[in-house]
Amino acid sequence: MYPNGINNLKEAFKFFPGIGEKTAVRMAFQILDMDKDQSTFLADAIKYAKEKTKRCKICNHISEDDICSICNSPTRNPDYLCIVGDPKDVFSIEEKGIYNGYYHVLSGLISSSNNLNPEDIRLDKLISRIEKNNFKEVIIAVKPCLEGEMTALYINNILSGMNITVSRLASGIPNGADMEYIDPITLERAFDNRRKIS
Repeated sequence: MYPNGINNLKEAFKFFPGIGEKTAVRMAFQILDMDKDQSTFLADAIKYAKEKTKRCKICNHISEDDICSICNSPTRNPDYLCIVGDPKDVFSIEEKGIYNGYYHVLSGLISSSNNLNPEDIRLDKLISRIEKNNFKEVIIAVKPCLEGEMTALYINNILSGMNITVSRLASGIPNGADMEYIDPITLERAFDNRRKIS
């Protein structure tokens, strides 16, 4: 029905979450309506992001350097390590300015339905990091859903033998909500009222 160029764009846009057939078609035609400078900028931006962006060797956050700016910062509070499930969560927390410790980004959440086991989300790297540092508290800030609860309990069990406080963000965050959609007041209260996992 569509020329190959439009059809290829349409199928490519459907890789994005929440983008269906009709939206993908509209986006493909939007590309055609761009002038050459705009379309070239878009193509170059995608290429640059894919080629230059990597994972921080310490915390697994995204960065253009081997070590991200947060891990490199001497002004962060070394007592706290916040565990999140996705790099977007780090940006969401940082832009609200309510936390000044370090982060560790998991490679997903434990999920039997998605066949993600503890070894798949690189918990070994997290445990090794905690053993090498003197964190006083680990704050688990993963999505409040079944997979998040499973992951939080698993991490808590692993850390139970260590001399470290393990806490979870307080309730008030809607079940299944992504960090990027949580308003600053709710997120700040969740941090302030975090609870020890028992």
